[in-house]
Amino acid sequence: MPLHKGPVKPEPDRRLALNPFFGEANPVGGMTEAPPHHQLPEGPLPPMSAYQLVHDELMLDGNSRLNLATFVTTWMEPQAGVLMAECRDKNMIDKDEYPRTAELERRCVAMLADLWHAPDPATAVGCSTTGSSEACMLAGMALKRRWAKKNADRYPGSARPNLVMGVNVQVCWEKFCNFWEVEARLVPMDGDRFHMDAQSAAELCDENTIGVVAVLGSTFDGSYEPVAEICAALDALQERTGLDVPVHVDGASGAMVAPFLDEDLVWDFRLPRVSSINTSGHKYGLVYPGVGWALWRSPAELPEELVFRVNYLGGDMPTFALNFSRPGAQVVAQYYTFLRLGREGYRAVQQTTRDVARDLAERIEAMGDFRLLTRGDQLPVFAFTTAPDITSYDVFDVSRRLREHGWLVPAYTFPANREDLSVLRVVCRNGFSADLAQLFIEDLRRLLPELRSQPHPLSRDKATVTSFHH
Repeated sequence: MPLHKGPVKPEPDRRLALNPFFGEANPVGGMTEAPPHHQLPEGPLPPMSAYQLVHDELMLDGNSRLNLATFVTTWMEPQAGVLMAECRDKNMIDKDEYPRTAELERRCVAMLADLWHAPDPATAVGCSTTGSSEACMLAGMALKRRWAKKNADRYPGSARPNLVMGVNVQVCWEKFCNFWEVEARLVPMDGDRFHMDAQSAAELCDENTIGVVAVLGSTFDGSYEPVAEICAALDALQERTGLDVPVHVDGASGAMVAPFLDEDLVWDFRLPRVSSINTSGHKYGLVYPGVGWALWRSPAELPEELVFRVNYLGGDMPTFALNFSRPGAQVVAQYYTFLRLGREGYRAVQQTTRDVARDLAERIEAMGDFRLLTRGDQLPVFAFTTAPDITSYDVFDVSRRLREHGWLVPAYTFPANREDLSVLRVVCRNGFSADLAQLFIEDLRRLLPELRSQPHPLSRDKATVTSFHH
């Protein structure tokens, strides 16, 4: 259906089905018909009536706490909610009018620069964004601009820039390549390798490569790409050919997991070839959507011409985000969470989440009907498929039946070279407790006898049953 397509036929008259107690003054006065859905009503409604109409319709949404598809934070402490409510009317871009909100953003950047081992956290540059998608766009723009300046004699004439990444990257990178006219060079999956490897990345690089994107935590299966090995392969490439290809780490999820649980894993600014990193504060940064972060190792990695200095509302304001007006609430919530948890608090939260993921994966494997692809021992995320001898149902049947119990578990087919493989993926987040995991296992066990008794898988059109969109 085209975007924003309205109803083909006018809506029939509908009675306004509202509890009379929600009326004001006269409980039944004016309650003759419901307002239209696809055009503005002729007149206003009492606030409680409008609230109840919207509230009741939203009850049909899924329960976000039971959504095992999303990486996005679905629970925060009440105090964080209060702070966000107090700041939702502050425009993040008005740094001159809201200097303390701007200062909290600056502190968050400094904390992340220190967490990710920037050579000099005091000089590392970065900003908040609406999420990792915007942060990736900014990082890609910086990579392309730096490459274009180095190749000014060939670009935009004969040279066409390209970006090397695995086929498992988040769709925002495909958008970047489309919007900014960059060739996407994708490393396909191969056998049981579900993400990019170092050798394949280096082989795709040439004099027109603006950078390599390494993903710390693939959304397909939760695995880390080998950032250090990729950097080493690019070091060797430079020794052989002179090509100096920078690396951007898409740490949308893993950049807020690895620093606390995998401290010996070298993936960040400790690697000189890593020029920039992004993360989603609203994923394992433990903040409600939407906030992301983009950081560069030093000002040299962010071309000055991408930084706009705007005289806005009485102040000179440098900005290099794509979006302009957005609420400051999420940035404040990020600072609250950093302050509230500290390193040890984050370590405890992420370790608990990983423990839940690993235990749940093992219990699913023990059922005998499923084969694990990953085990939740990197991101607290794991993917699994049906065992080879299971012919009566498939992963799409499982996803559909779990939805009947309120669980949202995505089923999807892997991309090029492994399109034969369809999987289920479970994302464990803060708030998905061991008790909820137990309820999930019980519901899954309860479904298996019925699924095993089917004559064949019931999901025929895989394009319509998949629930993987992020």
